Amino acid sequence: MVTFALMDSITQIVLGAACGEIALGKKIGNKAILFGAIGGTIPDLDVIIGSLYYSNEIDSLAFHRGFMHSILFAVLGAFIFGFISSKAYDYGALRKGSTNMKDWILLFFLSIFTHPILDSFTPYGTQLFLPFSDYRVAFNNIAVADPLYTLPFLVCMIVAMFFNRKNPTRRKWTKAGLYMSSAYLFFTVGNKLYVDSVFKTSFKEANINYQRFSAQPTLLNNALWYAVAETDINYQVTFYSIFDKKNTSPTFISIPKNHTLLNVDHPDIRTLRWFSKDFYALAVSKTSDQIIYKDLRYPLLDQNDSNSSLFSFRLVKQENRWNTKNLSEERFKDQNAQDFVADIFKRAFRDF
Repeated sequence: MVTFALMDSITQIVLGAACGEIALGKKIGNKAILFGAIGGTIPDLDVIIGSLYYSNEIDSLAFHRGFMHSILFAVLGAFIFGFISSKAYDYGALRKGSTNMKDWILLFFLSIFTHPILDSFTPYGTQLFLPFSDYRVAFNNIAVADPLYTLPFLVCMIVAMFFNRKNPTRRKWTKAGLYMSSAYLFFTVGNKLYVDSVFKTSFKEANINYQRFSAQPTLLNNALWYAVAETDINYQVTFYSIFDKKNTSPTFISIPKNHTLLNVDHPDIRTLRWFSKDFYALAVSKTSDQIIYKDLRYPLLDQNDSNSSLFSFRLVKQENRWNTKNLSEERFKDQNAQDFVADIFKRAFRDF
């Protein structure tokens, strides 16, 4: 899990660095890339803030991708960090007058604002409109970690750093990175539309009368996709690769809802339901009497195991509140991350 979170952070750093170069690269060179990378990291500091401020994991979970990922924060942050950076950078005779506050506000607005916008294309959900609405925007067309988006972009930015700030080639490499990553992002949108149609056809052919369904790519790629469909009595989950010979999902896994195992209207459980957009199932742990909360929006870690949801939580009662323990972290202790990635790509290219 740490590996995937690290790649997500690298993606935002690279995007922020490009924004810094666009805003101030001609004036301050690689320092613009550095400040842009810092700006691109700022929204995700809510992970640290949430863990320090909240003692309950559910509260911390809800805090991430909250206000610090909103449009309003991007505007306020641009002025706050732009003002501070402008005053700090222009201090001294050598730098005085080399930049202006408008440059710095633009740099931080672009680097902070593009962070939640990119996050909105992933399945996690981003509260862009806080404090006016807690609706979590999630277009589900790209995984939180996708090397085909990040690595070419990263290479372009590294190359750009070796050119003088006034050399036009520097700007060309930056634009190349932005164009390639944007083109790939648009490709994933088209891929999402195609895969959604495949899943709809698959559910119909399997006589699965669903109320709603959600589909998203598995980690690190945009070839293998996962879908969960809610019926009256259970959930049906399935996988499909764009390289499969047949344009339908081959198999389905049935997961019982078990929503009667506890009071799902408890405030903490309602928060988890909101987080998972009500795509959740409950189960009793095989090793204890504790309840397992499975967020079914995310792919199964083991495509043959209905209890291997990427976001699974062990519910722990603490007085009148519920708390959680992330089971996926425990699972990765037993399952090597490299083996997990290998399984994903083995399934994705099975018919290739």
